[in-house]
Amino acid sequence: MEQVVQQLINWLALGAIYALLAIGFSLLFGVLNVIQFSHGDVALTAPFVAMTTVAILPAAGFGVAVIVAIIAVGAIGVMLDRLAIRRFRTSPPMMALVATVALGIVIRELIRLIYPNGSNPHPFPHLFEGTAMTLAGAPVSWLVVAMLGTSILLVGGLTVFLYATSMGSRIRAVSQDMEMARMLGIDPNRIFQVTFFIASATGAVGGIFFASYVGLMRFDLGIIVGLLGFSAAVIGGLGSMSGAILGSMLLAGLDTLAQAIIPGGATYRLVVAFLLVIVVLVFRPAGLLGRTTIEKV
Repeated sequence: MEQVVQQLINWLALGAIYALLAIGFSLLFGVLNVIQFSHGDVALTAPFVAMTTVAILPAAGFGVAVIVAIIAVGAIGVMLDRLAIRRFRTSPPMMALVATVALGIVIRELIRLIYPNGSNPHPFPHLFEGTAMTLAGAPVSWLVVAMLGTSILLVGGLTVFLYATSMGSRIRAVSQDMEMARMLGIDPNRIFQVTFFIASATGAVGGIFFASYVGLMRFDLGIIVGLLGFSAAVIGGLGSMSGAILGSMLLAGLDTLAQAIIPGGATYRLVVAFLLVIVVLVFRPAGLLGRTTIEKV
């Protein structure tokens, strides 16, 4: 029983991390109709920014460094949109996809070259220490409790923001019909900047939790974590926040199950995870909660 509960705890922890990344992918796709493939790399710069802040301002404390990192990564997302991604909004989707893949490579290489010993893994401290409770003999750490609580609060906050504020109404208007929104006096560029900041900052929270959960940060972790977040969004349906959460929980559950029941399952976890993506796309190309769009030609 203890092992079963421990696996459930691992499932919820991974699901929370994947959800924070998948929400960013879905939000950007839903508003911009662009797959921001460097989103994982942007999110995983947050641990490096946090540790750099600690090194420069040790008196500020680790908590302040984490907040600085989240805000900085949100600003990086806005900067990437202004410098590069904005120029591909009216281009064929493949051009934007290739451009964001290239952006991801640039980000990884900059971290590797600029950060001291950037090619090597670096330890990352636990945000919270100690055990919060014990369930059926399985310890539940304060870190896992914080991950779950923060994910729930962020999802709830984003839902309220999108459906109960004027800015949220503008974001939904632009996502549904950009030209009509422009005619109503809404500036799409401002909406895109707000969306990039929210998506990147949310991803940064996921990136910091991931680094704290595994206890290290590495310059190339962004591509793997980003692919898992993107896969979760695809499974649930790109553009759907509830779909991103559902896809994250399914992907994390299969990941955890593979590690628990397959001998050497940690080696095959990504194989199993991406097989799920293929199966879903074969039978539900728009994702589990996605809507199939019909275009007249």
